Amino acid sequence: MLVLEKQIGLIQNRHVARSGRRETTTMLNGQRIIVVMPAYNAARTLRQTHAEVMALGIVDLVIVVDDASQDETVAVARTLDRVQVEVHPINRGYGANQKTCYRHALAAGGDIIIMIHPDYQYIPQLIPAMAALVASGVYPCVLASRILGGGALRGGMPLWKYIANRFLTFVENVLLGAKLSEYHTGYRAFSRRLLERLPLEKNSDDFVFDNQILVQVISLGCPIGEVSCPARYFPEASSINFRRSVRYGLGCLATALRFRLERWGFGRPIC
Repeated sequence: MLVLEKQIGLIQNRHVARSGRRETTTMLNGQRIIVVMPAYNAARTLRQTHAEVMALGIVDLVIVVDDASQDETVAVARTLDRVQVEVHPINRGYGANQKTCYRHALAAGGDIIIMIHPDYQYIPQLIPAMAALVASGVYPCVLASRILGGGALRGGMPLWKYIANRFLTFVENVLLGAKLSEYHTGYRAFSRRLLERLPLEKNSDDFVFDNQILVQVISLGCPIGEVSCPARYFPEASSINFRRSVRYGLGCLATALRFRLERWGFGRPIC
């Protein structure tokens, strides 16, 4: 951890007065870091994910957006330190959940916004490295890739999902002119400036939102960084069924094709 801190740069601890209280604000290179967690039935894993995020010492605020969970996700979230809880009274979808996450993170003054799922599938220990890449100005968007380093299969990703991931990524790289190792990770970091440029509200409320936002980043000409990320697959980890996976895959291909047609002078702009 000490090595990571030296690589990241100076971590500043500041005290700010709010509502008559004094709170500790931890900043990385003077930038406020907010972690967002789009949650659905994450009561069993939320506390552990939060604990590991906050143990890193660089996160100022965690925003948990609950999408009408059927378990105790909201109750657990409200017991956690430095957590802002937002609740969708009805299930609006994964994409809609992210829209709420980013909207509130920007409103809370986040300079670097990092999304990690609260299901403990991704390791929070990569947050300092991802935040450092954004804070340095090198990459306004950073992805934690399960493919780099072979972490996906070792972590238990089903073979059919791995094959689909590789196929979609190959086709998307060809259509988008990019060289990402994967487009489908749910662990990603953004600069405030980039998020403010993206037409998030125009994107889907479903899973394909993840893909649309990356295509928009590429459309803007912004570089995307990647770090290798181990992943865990177990019963509590979120996953979509085969039917929805097919729908998601077709949506990804349609988004990439729309980008290519735009480059050829057909169709409306992605951004």
